[in-house]
Amino acid sequence: MGTLGRAIYAVGFWVRETGQALDRLGCRLQGNHYFQEQLSRHRTLMNIFDKAPAVDKDAFVAPSASVIGDVLVGRGSSIWYGCVLRGDVNSISVGSGTNIQDNSLVHVAKSNLSGKVLPTIIGDNVTVGHSAVLYGCTVEDEAFVGMGATLLDGVVVEKHAMIAAGALVRQNTRIPTGEVWGGNPAKFLRKLTDEEIAFIAQSATNYSNLAQVHATENAKPFDEIEFEKVLRKKFAKKDEEYDSMLGVVRELPPELILPNNVLPDKEPKAK
Repeated sequence: MGTLGRAIYAVGFWVRETGQALDRLGCRLQGNHYFQEQLSRHRTLMNIFDKAPAVDKDAFVAPSASVIGDVLVGRGSSIWYGCVLRGDVNSISVGSGTNIQDNSLVHVAKSNLSGKVLPTIIGDNVTVGHSAVLYGCTVEDEAFVGMGATLLDGVVVEKHAMIAAGALVRQNTRIPTGEVWGGNPAKFLRKLTDEEIAFIAQSATNYSNLAQVHATENAKPFDEIEFEKVLRKKFAKKDEEYDSMLGVVRELPPELILPNNVLPDKEPKAK
C-alpha cells in the first residue's frame, strides 16, 4: 500500500473511531433512557492493509469470529463463534463445506527450523473440532481434527485421516489416509473403520446445515428479534392442550400468531 493508500486508510479509521465516540457520548446524555444495543458490533472481517478476507456469500462467519488478512473461505463453509483466522504473514485457505468450530485458531507459520514461511490450507468437507489450533499446516479433503488438537507447522493430514481430541502433532508429520493418530506427541493408534470414514462426511454435512440456521438467526433485524423474544416469553408455557384443560379459549390477532420456528416441537394439527 502506497503513501496515498495509507493516508486514506488512516482517515477512514479516524472517521469510524469518531462515529463510535459520538455514539457513546449520545448514550451517556440519554441517561437511564438510552438505547441498549443487544446485537454484536464486533468486527468480523478485517484487512491488514492490502490483504483482505474473501468469504463466499454462502459461507457462515459467526458474529464473534475474527477473519483477518489474506483468508479465503469457500462456499458452504462455516467459521463458528470465537474462532480466529489470522492470515498476516501468509495465506489461509478454507475449502467448501468445511466447518471450523468454536474457539479454534488458524494461523500461518512465520518462521520455523527449516526457515520456511508456510500457509495453512484446509480442504473441502473438513471438520475442525472446538478449540483446535492449526499452524502452518495442510488438512486435505474430508479429514477430521478433534477437539483441542494442535497441528504444528509442516503437518499434512491426508484425506480420510483423523486426529484424536487433544493430540499434539509435531512439525512436518504426515498423517496417512485412513489412520487415527492421537496423544502427545501424536502417534498412530489404529485404522479408521468404514463407518467412521462415512461419519466424517456426514459431520461436515450436518454442520453445513446447522450453519444455515445460525446464519438466518443472525441476519434477523433487531425489531424481529425483540418481537420473537416477547412471543417466546408470552407463550412459552401456554398451548392449546393446556388451555383446553382449563376451559380457556384464546383468540389471537394475526400479528401475534407464532412463527413456525418459535415452537419447533409443535406439529401442525390436521384440519
